[in-house]
Amino acid sequence: MTAPRPWHATLVLSLGALLGAAALSPVQAQTQEGGITKAWAMTEFGTPLYDSDMAHWPYVDPTAPKGGEVTLGAFGSFDSLNPYILKGDWPQSIGLIADNLMVGSGDELSSAYGLIAESVEYPADKSWIVFNLRPEARFHDGHPITADDFAFTMETIRAHGRPFLKSFYDEVAGWEALDDHRLKFTFTTRENMKPLMNVAGLAPLPRHWWASRDISKTTLEPPLGSGPYRMTEVDAGRSLVYERVPDYWAAELPVNVGQNNLDRIRYDYYVDDAVMFEAFKAGKIDFRAENRSQRWATGYDIDPVKDGRIVKRAEPDNNPRGIQAYFFNLRREKFQDPRVRQAIGLLYDFEAIQRTLLYGSYSRIQSYFPNSDFGSSGPPTPEEVAILTPFKDQIPPETLTEAWKAPTTDGSGFSRRNQRQALKLLMEAGWELKDGKLIKTDTGEPFVLELLLAAQGMERITAPFVQNLNQVGIEANMRLVDTSQYQVRLDDFDFDMVSVSLNFFPPPGAEQRSYWGSAAATVRGSANIAGIQNPVIDALIEKVISAEDLETLKATNRAMDRVLLWNFYSVPMFFNDEDWLAYWNKFGFPAVRAKYSTGFPTTWWVDETLAAQLKR
Repeated sequence: MTAPRPWHATLVLSLGALLGAAALSPVQAQTQEGGITKAWAMTEFGTPLYDSDMAHWPYVDPTAPKGGEVTLGAFGSFDSLNPYILKGDWPQSIGLIADNLMVGSGDELSSAYGLIAESVEYPADKSWIVFNLRPEARFHDGHPITADDFAFTMETIRAHGRPFLKSFYDEVAGWEALDDHRLKFTFTTRENMKPLMNVAGLAPLPRHWWASRDISKTTLEPPLGSGPYRMTEVDAGRSLVYERVPDYWAAELPVNVGQNNLDRIRYDYYVDDAVMFEAFKAGKIDFRAENRSQRWATGYDIDPVKDGRIVKRAEPDNNPRGIQAYFFNLRREKFQDPRVRQAIGLLYDFEAIQRTLLYGSYSRIQSYFPNSDFGSSGPPTPEEVAILTPFKDQIPPETLTEAWKAPTTDGSGFSRRNQRQALKLLMEAGWELKDGKLIKTDTGEPFVLELLLAAQGMERITAPFVQNLNQVGIEANMRLVDTSQYQVRLDDFDFDMVSVSLNFFPPPGAEQRSYWGSAAATVRGSANIAGIQNPVIDALIEKVISAEDLETLKATNRAMDRVLLWNFYSVPMFFNDEDWLAYWNKFGFPAVRAKYSTGFPTTWWVDETLAAQLKR
C-alpha cells in the first residue's frame, strides 16, 4: 500500500509533487468556484488509476470467506507497543490495528484513496488541505474518530516522534480541527502535492484513551486502534495475537472489500533465523517469505514440498528498492578520506560471494535506488549534467562524465588486482603496510574495523569480506548482536561499519533529508546512518523535494544518486528481483495479484477444504 503509515515509519511510502488541480479526472474530482478541488482520491503524478465508482480492488476476491487463523514467524524481539517514539523495539505488524485517512492501491506507487476521510479539498496552490471524515468512523471501543484525534497524532509526532518519522511532516506548518469531521493542514510549500499526500497517510491516535497514559514512554499495553484487527494477546518479546474486529466500521468500503479475511493472526518471535525455518518445516509457522538463497536452493528439498503440502513459488518483485549496503560511519576519523572508503569497497568480492554462497540468485546493487526509475545507470544524461554542473567544483570529476560501477572480480576468490588497487589508495591516504599490518604512517595506529551485524545469516555473507580486509592488513572482525542492542548502537552511531537495508519511498521526498541530509547526521536515531554532511547533497535533496514534474524529479534524484555513489559512503551489496514464497497449502488467494504486493495476509484466506486435507 502506498499511503504513509506512522505505525510503520521505516516502511512508509512517501507521496507527493503534483501540479495543478486538473491532475484529477472529472469522475474523481470536482473543481468548484475559487479553484478548490474536491476528490475522493489523489495521486502525485497523472491521475488515480481507479474511479470513485470502484466496487473493490481488482486484486481481491469480494466473495472471499472469512475465518481461520494463521501463525507467522517474526525475527528478533519487541519490548514496546508504542511505535511513535525512539525508545524501544516495536513490532512492525502493529499496523494491523490502524486505519489511515487514506490508503494506497497495490497497483500504484503514488496514490491515496479515501478511508477515514471520504473526501478531500485543496486549492490550486496546494497551500492547505481539508479532510472530510466519515461520521461512522470509530475506534475499537466505539468512540468516534474525530479531527481532534488527528491533531493529537501530529502533536505527538512533533513532541515525541522518532526523527525519521518527523521528517515526513517537515512541510506541515499547522493543523486544525475545524469541527469533529473536518481536519485542516497548512503547509510551508506551494504548488507541491507531496506534503498533502504525506498527511493523507496519518492514522488517528485516540486522545481520550491516551489521556490517562504517557505516550512519551514505552508500553506493553495493547493500544486502542481503529483498524480491521485488534491486539488481544501479548507475550513480551515472544508473541503477539491479532483478532479480526467483527463489527469493523469500514469493512464494506470499496478499499476494504475482499480483504482482512483471517480471523486470527499470531506472530511468534525468533532470535535465530535457522530455528524459525525449522519451526516452519514442522508446521508451527504457516507462511514465510524466504530471504536466503542457500535455503531457497537447498533447504526446501523436503517431503512436504515434494508431495505438495508446502507450496514453494517465486514471483516477480516490482517494488523499487532501497540500498542494501555496508555503511561507513563517517563520524570516525579513519573513514573521512574517500580513498579509504573506495579501497575498502574494492575488497568486497561480490562475484565470489555470488558463486559460492548466493547460488547466482542475486544482482549487484549499482545505485542507492535499485529496481526503480529513480536510480542512475550508465553515463550521466544531459539533464543530469545540467543539474550537476553548478556543483562541479564540489564533486568528484567522474560524477559528470562516467557511469559509476561497483568493482568486479573474476569470482575465483583471489582478486590480487583489486587488493593492489586498494593498497595503493590506502597508502595515498596515509596508511602503510608494516609486518603484515596496516598502520597510520604518522601515528603508528593500526587500522581496526568492526562490522556490526544483527542477523546470524549475515555472518557467512560477510566472512569473505572480512577475510579480504585482513589480507591487506586491516584488523577486521564481525560483531553479531541481538536486535535490541543493534538498534541502540545504530541510534547512538556506535559502529565502524554496519550492514543496513534502507527502505525507498517512491517518489523520493522529504525523507531524503533524514537519510542523507547534513542536519540529520548528528541527530540520535536519524536515518543518516553514515553521517553524511555534504552541501551538494543537501542542495540536491531540496531540488528533489521541490521538483515541479516527474521527469525533473527523476533526473535530479539520479544526479544525487551519482554524488552519493562517487563519494563511496557505502559498499553496495545485492538485491533480489523476485519474491520467494513458501506456505503450507491451506490458503486461497485472488486470481489477480497486485503489481506491487503479494497480497499476504491482507487478501488471502484459509481454504477450509485444503486445510482439512492437510490435517488428514
